[in-house]
Amino acid sequence: MAVTLKAEKREDLKKSHTRLIRQQGLVPAVVYGKGKEPKTVAVNSIELLKTVRDEGRNAIISLSVDGDSVDVMLHDYQVEPLRDELIHADFYAVNMSQEIDVEVPIHLEGEAQGSKDGGVLQQPLYNLAVRAKPGNIPEEIVVDVANLQVGESITVSDLSANGDYEITEDEGTTIVSILTPDSGTVEEETDEEQTEPELVDAEKNEEEE
Repeated sequence: MAVTLKAEKREDLKKSHTRLIRQQGLVPAVVYGKGKEPKTVAVNSIELLKTVRDEGRNAIISLSVDGDSVDVMLHDYQVEPLRDELIHADFYAVNMSQEIDVEVPIHLEGEAQGSKDGGVLQQPLYNLAVRAKPGNIPEEIVVDVANLQVGESITVSDLSANGDYEITEDEGTTIVSILTPDSGTVEEETDEEQTEPELVDAEKNEEEE
């Protein structure tokens, strides 16, 4: 079910008016999509952030503009780094009957047995590429790691998708693994061994010059 978010038409695109919009707690935004003319709007910053926090990044939003509604997804947004304020948003108008490609966050569930035994848990993949109709996009992909032992890993091929969406991520991609406690130390020592000769050669070249 789509979450409703009110928007105002934004016809004055001058920088002075854009600053005024932000001072009023609104975020300038653009709505676009396949076969649709881009439309400039403004939405309430707090309401947009609350919607994303409560419903997830892939939430379907029913954007209401002067009585007309369009189903959209938040495609991108910009944040002012110094003040950490939302300054612009891009909404993509979706067709609820057509599949789209999105990334869904991965949530690890349980405490891995390998971690209890002293192993080091690593998670190289945090988002999973899936294809689904907008209304069937999962909020997150849950991966149970409770039985994962030291030296074992879970790859994309180990996951099973239901009939509502298709996993398009490469099957061989590792999601999570449990390394032996000394794995990190071995890698660090190897890096140092490879780096030292380069430093010696550099010093030697300086002496020769």
